[in-house]
Amino acid sequence: MNIDRRQLALPALALGLLSIVPAFITPAFITPALAGADEDAVAKNVEAFRKAQISANAEVLASLCANELSYSHSDGRVEDKATFIANATNGKSKVLSLEYQDVKIAVVGPAAIVRFHWVGEAEAVADGKKSSTNLHILMNWQKQGADWKLLSRASTKL
Repeated sequence: MNIDRRQLALPALALGLLSIVPAFITPAFITPALAGADEDAVAKNVEAFRKAQISANAEVLASLCANELSYSHSDGRVEDKATFIANATNGKSKVLSLEYQDVKIAVVGPAAIVRFHWVGEAEAVADGKKSSTNLHILMNWQKQGADWKLLSRASTKL
């Protein structure tokens, strides 16, 4: 079967137009004011999440996490919602300090991409041994109804 340039022109033109059109179309449900409000809501939840980690508050962590949560640690462990909350609040360690530095939030429709630098120090309750963490974090938040929920989290050691 031989295909000449004329037979390729229409599909090539269509593909080119498909890649350009989304740049010019802003969905009606995403107005600049709404995007700003969503960014503010996500930022509020990110800060609430940080505070809940410091205080080991299982109730707040549960309210901020989606049921489908996939929580990934820098050592490769992956936890679901129940396991993450149980391990984060088991009392085996105490968070001495935790900062989320250089937080960047990008709202994309019903999703939000959050990146930041995690700097923290914790102390093991059993032996008092202190450990420091220096990580890059990627969180994905999803709008579920009127609420933003943490859907996934991944970390990389720095």
